[in-house]
Amino acid sequence: MSKQYETVIGLEVHVELATKTKIFCGCSTAFGAAPNTQTCPVCTGMPGSLPVLNRQVLEYAIAVGLATNCEITRFAKFDRKNYFYPDNPQNYQISQLYLPICMNGRVEIETKDGGCKTVGIHEIHMEEDAGKLIHDEWEDCSLVDYNRSGVPLIEIVSEPDMRSAEEVIAYLEKLRLLIQYLGASDCKLQEGSMRADVNLSVREVGTTQFGTRTEMKNLNSFKAISRAIAGEAMRQIDLIESGEKVVQETRRWDDVKGESYAMRSKEDAQDYRYFPDPDLVPVAVSDEMLEKIRASQPEFRNEKRKRYKEEFGIPDYDIEIITEYKHMADLFEAAVAICGQPKKVSNWLMGETLRLMKETETDAQDLRFSPEHLAKLIRLVDEKVINGSVAKEVFEVMFEENVDPERYVEEKGLKTVSDEGALRKTIAEVIAANPQSVEDYRNGKEKAIGFLVGQTMKAMKGKADPAAVNRILREACAE
Repeated sequence: MSKQYETVIGLEVHVELATKTKIFCGCSTAFGAAPNTQTCPVCTGMPGSLPVLNRQVLEYAIAVGLATNCEITRFAKFDRKNYFYPDNPQNYQISQLYLPICMNGRVEIETKDGGCKTVGIHEIHMEEDAGKLIHDEWEDCSLVDYNRSGVPLIEIVSEPDMRSAEEVIAYLEKLRLLIQYLGASDCKLQEGSMRADVNLSVREVGTTQFGTRTEMKNLNSFKAISRAIAGEAMRQIDLIESGEKVVQETRRWDDVKGESYAMRSKEDAQDYRYFPDPDLVPVAVSDEMLEKIRASQPEFRNEKRKRYKEEFGIPDYDIEIITEYKHMADLFEAAVAICGQPKKVSNWLMGETLRLMKETETDAQDLRFSPEHLAKLIRLVDEKVINGSVAKEVFEVMFEENVDPERYVEEKGLKTVSDEGALRKTIAEVIAANPQSVEDYRNGKEKAIGFLVGQTMKAMKGKADPAAVNRILREACAE
């Protein structure tokens, strides 16, 4: 009888915080700048330069700690984590080992069977990011960009409480939503502002002792994380089944090849020779500061879902999609506050917005159109200034450029033709040009009227009221 194994997983999640400047200096954190243009003596580790803690980093870290039910350390310190690597300009990283800012937290995740599970959080600590190595295969060299060096991070270290890729993804989704709702980070995996290292081991079902764990890096999407977990679990099981031992090491996942390979032996804390950073004073969190941050916590997704159902009466499916994205929820609420029509706002978000997001690969937090302009567009349709077809055309331009729909409709001459005389004249021309369709309609073929409506709308360049066209056409064909 073959043995049954279970996977034991813990995560180290690094989150880049949404501050405008770095953790210990005034350099910009903006993404996408030219290499080495956002640096100074502090973040490039020049001798004699002194770090100064960015207060916003501390406030974000505490906010995330409160949202994840952590104990906030009232007297925290920074430590130096010593290692030698080209993208680490100081030859140490300023981090927190002995007194991290948050400890002993937990989050609730939904399991695939519809239940709930608690994932423990061992700690959350603040630290600085390293630079970025760029490997140039053509020139056979490596270049280093220090723009990212000193970008503020929090590292969220979970307990080894997860047992499947599904639970890992549910946990990451929960963290992403909490942090985005706080405004502490955009959590874009593709830009590296949220990164997860997976610590994984396997053991026989029924045993309590942990197996030897490995750590996997280079995971920049939820799909890659799921594939890496499946691949590494199978690799470890194969080793155990063949009588070999799993080696504790750091591995790099290659998502193209669907396999991992060893990078280095896995270090423990003593390998980094941690000691308190002598250049930074301890962090004392006052009662006043803690209560101020606690009072400013936003309404999170679970509370929004309940309120939307009671207050707006939109379908549960709409609520699930809209509240999944903080920016979309903000758009929805602001537009509803202006126009007072929650279902129509929801329809635009669930329909055209999601369609264009998919076509253009746009993230929800990057939506550019304003709630004021969406509310205006809804009013233009309600007042029959434009019809639904024209509204979709206008919305596409709004999506791309956030144009004012009123001004755009006026400038482009898109208002619905309300002159019934002009409409009847066009319909008479369409009827005269399509006698067979008229005859088909008179003989009971209902589809024929749809063709005639389409021909009329085409002749009117889409600027007629379809209901009025339909009505007048039926009257004219019956004569």
